[in-house]
Amino acid sequence: MDLQDSRGNARYAIAAGFLGWTLDAFDFFVVVFVLSAVAKNFGRSIPALALTLTITLAMRPVGAFVFGLLADRYGRRLVLLANVAFFTLMEVMSGLAQNYTQFFLLRLLYGIGMGGNWGVGASLAMESAPPKWRGILSGLLQEGYALGNVLAAIAYYTVFPRWGWRAMFFVGAAPGLLTMLICLRVEDPQAWRESRTDWSTYRRAIFKNSRLFFYLVALMAAMNFISHGTQDLYPTFLQHQRHFGVDATALITGLSMLGAILGGLTFGHLSDRKGRRRAMVWAESLGLAAVPLWIMAPSKPLIILGAFIMQFMVQGAWGVIPAHINELSPPQLRGFFPGFAYQLGVLIASSIGYLEAVLGEHFSYSKSMGSLAVVVLCFGVAIISAGPEAKGVSFTRASDEL
Repeated sequence: MDLQDSRGNARYAIAAGFLGWTLDAFDFFVVVFVLSAVAKNFGRSIPALALTLTITLAMRPVGAFVFGLLADRYGRRLVLLANVAFFTLMEVMSGLAQNYTQFFLLRLLYGIGMGGNWGVGASLAMESAPPKWRGILSGLLQEGYALGNVLAAIAYYTVFPRWGWRAMFFVGAAPGLLTMLICLRVEDPQAWRESRTDWSTYRRAIFKNSRLFFYLVALMAAMNFISHGTQDLYPTFLQHQRHFGVDATALITGLSMLGAILGGLTFGHLSDRKGRRRAMVWAESLGLAAVPLWIMAPSKPLIILGAFIMQFMVQGAWGVIPAHINELSPPQLRGFFPGFAYQLGVLIASSIGYLEAVLGEHFSYSKSMGSLAVVVLCFGVAIISAGPEAKGVSFTRASDEL
């Protein structure tokens, strides 16, 4: 592959990873926005519907395990294509659910698809990207998640008032097809071809790097406690405690996700210059300082400012993650290690939304979300500070002997 073809392939790979993660996040946050409406439609409580968020998060490791192993063995492109097709189908079917049980089972299946997407898409994008741009492209890739949240807010503002909650699940089908078409244009990166190995050697590599894997799980648990703890129940907090309607909830959430996108790009770029860990620690420390404004602001303008700053910092730290954990992962395991560690971290953190909902009903959402945010941000700073870093490591050099 010549230089021009390599650059073109990198653009398609990054676009496929970015759009796949955007669609995943869009569908997940659609549930966040319509939580109250679905609960009313099915005659269930808000904590019962929050449990569908939990089961989606809890099933993500299953998808990461299956799709990650397949991606290391058979390549990134076709596995990502199959993954996008699967979760797009589950998204559409969620809008057709006739009762709580059906909805719950479809969100469970959706969680498997969502779990497989990030690891495969991130490895494809990071292995295809030039090393000197890895940090800022990492921020761009990760903030597909924030863009998905913004698009869900726009859909909540435009689609929900006119057509109801079911239509919210249908609008992602067309972008899903576009993502699949882009996947067909991508070639598997040279890094995967060089590191592909047999199953016996692959198993030995997993056990040899088990200590690193457990660290990545702890890191991703901390990161998911932080992101889901500051995002998933935030629209519910705005609606039930601050008494905002659909328009204001969508506006505030959308602006906070604009902050997230800018934060991911800013700290992703900063990590190329100052280091991955340092950029993440700075972001989470500043997020910790922003907690009082984020959850206790006395007026609407300050609520908007607090939401913007919090997500700028939280997703700023997240913007470093695709580059950071792909650089730390052994080359033979780059499809499996980052995604599976990420989703086990999600599993560990999956109770945060349900816990906030229960505590919010007994006390207040501000007390519940604010106190938990302080705890998990402190935990995140400690985990990141104690870990390793491999900024700028080559993905195409010969693998170390196992």
